[in-house]
Amino acid sequence: MTQLIFLPGLAGDSQMWQAQLTGLASWRPVVTDVHARHATVKSMAAALLAEHEGDLILCGASMGGMIAMEVARQAHERVKGLALLGTSAHPETEDMRVLREAAIVQFELGQLAQVIEPNVALAFHPANARDERLTRAYLEFVYRAGAAQLVNQNRAVIARPDARTHLGAVRCPVLVMCGEDDLLAPPAKSREIASLVPHAQLVMVPQCGHMLTMEQPDFVNETLAAWLAGLPL
Repeated sequence: MTQLIFLPGLAGDSQMWQAQLTGLASWRPVVTDVHARHATVKSMAAALLAEHEGDLILCGASMGGMIAMEVARQAHERVKGLALLGTSAHPETEDMRVLREAAIVQFELGQLAQVIEPNVALAFHPANARDERLTRAYLEFVYRAGAAQLVNQNRAVIARPDARTHLGAVRCPVLVMCGEDDLLAPPAKSREIASLVPHAQLVMVPQCGHMLTMEQPDFVNETLAAWLAGLPL
């Protein structure tokens, strides 16, 4: 049986997929935590393949999308569908590397709040950033990840491979989704992915920032459900 796997973003866990775990329950999705247990995007992808046998449908958000693209590179014959949410195929830019390295120093000093609290305004659409329920859930799982995971996962993202080199060889159905107001993985990144993958479907999510599974869960669920239903399984 083909397995639907959700791949969280950096410091994320099943909490960011709660609406999808409920709304797409008929697909029996599972949430992987390989990003919390391995040091590189390549080793995270390899672990996912080792831990889940058979054919896979991967739905990755942000860092999870980077891992999903690497899984498709390592074992394209096993990936029967690829949904990439608010992510980028690019390697790290020098500007972002400098910012991440500075954040890593603060995490190592235990200064999590100084980095994480301001990130709320970047992660969410302005209207959603004022929703205390949403932002509290976000902060809960990021703090739960803790300093060590924040350091390790940022390092993994800094060293991520350039997925653009292999996306043209992807032949499974691909859905690319992005918040129209995503500041962390701007829409241009998703448009580029869609342009590189043959016959990819591109969907922009209105009034939405980077945390689209939480900000617009009904829209995301409806889009994913329609896409899943059309997969040639």
